Amino acid sequence: MSSFEALKFFATAPHACSYLENKEATTVFVEPSTHLSPAQMVNLAESGFRRSGRYIYRPQCANCAACISVRVPVSSFEPKRRQVRTFKRNQDISFAAQAPMLDEEHYSLYQRYIEARHADGDMYPPSPSQYQSFLASNREHAFFLEARKDKKLIAVTLFDEIPSNGLSAIYTFYETDPKFDHRSLGRLMVLQLIEIARGLDLPYLYLGYWIRDSKKMVYKTEYRPIEMLINSKWIRAD
Repeated sequence: MSSFEALKFFATAPHACSYLENKEATTVFVEPSTHLSPAQMVNLAESGFRRSGRYIYRPQCANCAACISVRVPVSSFEPKRRQVRTFKRNQDISFAAQAPMLDEEHYSLYQRYIEARHADGDMYPPSPSQYQSFLASNREHAFFLEARKDKKLIAVTLFDEIPSNGLSAIYTFYETDPKFDHRSLGRLMVLQLIEIARGLDLPYLYLGYWIRDSKKMVYKTEYRPIEMLINSKWIRAD
């Protein structure tokens, strides 16, 4: 029996899709109390699962296959002109990785981000308990990547390290003051994760799910080459 087959999986009842109107979704998730081995983490990532808080999940909808797992093969990635410009504009930014935490500085940035960018979403209104369960659950292999300008926290990405396989970008929140718009902070954090994966000699950066008809997910195909999990096979698009 493989490490994947040894896991227990559960499925939710059909519910309204968070991404596409008038669609129902079903989610399969690993029993939350399971302690995953490195081999199981790799197998799940390779099979299109990702993490949200304490849940490792994958969409498994009866009449829809719009959610496509995507990842960047970091050794082949070459930044395009706009990405190079983003690097150059942010040479004064410092980065550091640390364990996820709930404190006033991090939560304040998160709260401003949700209120400014996602007031129409299911994460509004933000709360410390929501933040704790979603971002700061202190799981093994989970990290915050912080970006600071003159010691001021301006962006945070929660990511997981998948042993010997890659990094998984889970969620990014950043400063919404218009004076930071020119920095393209969301793009900057993805580019920095690619650099971290390269430095750790990890082959992939997982970017979660891409949906062709979702404007919020268009940015994910900006990073080329990219691989898409289609019919259980990773297909490369240059």
